[in-house]
Amino acid sequence: MRYRRPRPSLAQGAATTLMFGVLVFLLSPLLVVAAASLGPGDRPYVSFPPAGFSLHWYFEVPARYWQAIGFSLAVAAGTALASVVIAIPAALGLVRSSFRGKTFVALLLRAPLQIPYVVTGIAFLQAYYLLGSATGLHLRASYPGLVLGHLFLATPYAIGSIAAVLARLNPRLEEAAASLGASPWRVLRRVTLPVILPGIYGGALYAFIISFGEVPVALFLGGAGRTTFPVEMFTSMQFDFSPALLAVSTAVLLISFAVLILIQRSIGFDAVVRAGSAR
Repeated sequence: MRYRRPRPSLAQGAATTLMFGVLVFLLSPLLVVAAASLGPGDRPYVSFPPAGFSLHWYFEVPARYWQAIGFSLAVAAGTALASVVIAIPAALGLVRSSFRGKTFVALLLRAPLQIPYVVTGIAFLQAYYLLGSATGLHLRASYPGLVLGHLFLATPYAIGSIAAVLARLNPRLEEAAASLGASPWRVLRRVTLPVILPGIYGGALYAFIISFGEVPVALFLGGAGRTTFPVEMFTSMQFDFSPALLAVSTAVLLISFAVLILIQRSIGFDAVVRAGSAR
């Protein structure tokens, strides 16, 4: 008897249609930006659909945009690395330890998620002014100052991602390693950290994305020569808009897709997504 594949139900068809509708809704703005960036160079304004296709505006991207992208990548990388360094011991303390006030500490670690970014930017700006007046150390418009500001925003995401994976770790693996004579440091380095690597990668990725796309804090803490790409875009949209902005935005979009493909090939993006969704 030949097997007959069951016919899709009405609910499955509606779910599929809804999924494609959501994809079109999410991707349509990106496709419009990419198509408009290919417009002819004789029209210094945005037109969609474009009257013609050329790469003119890709060669007209001002150098300050590329400098801002490089600075944003450096700040995001520093933020991702520092947030993971802080998040690993913090997650270990929240998941493995039992102490009085643990709930309050966990609440404090999540507090940056509840504070508006504008308030955070103003608070860091005033703190930097006070620190500069007291010690002569001026962190505004500096690389460490921006990393510290973004670190405040991104660390809760890294802690949540690592803690979610750590909570599902079978403690018998560590007990087995300890029973074989491994020291606590060796157990952490050879057993715990390799097992929770998806959470570490996920936390670093979330921190990188938040830092790279953040505007309000970078707007307050940046300055001449220390402007991130989102702030540069925000300023250009107000005072110096041209199709070149669409071209560099499309280039960043393509680079982002390339990074996602690299993550999928190296560690598996599904593991990173599971680590983040379990927060």
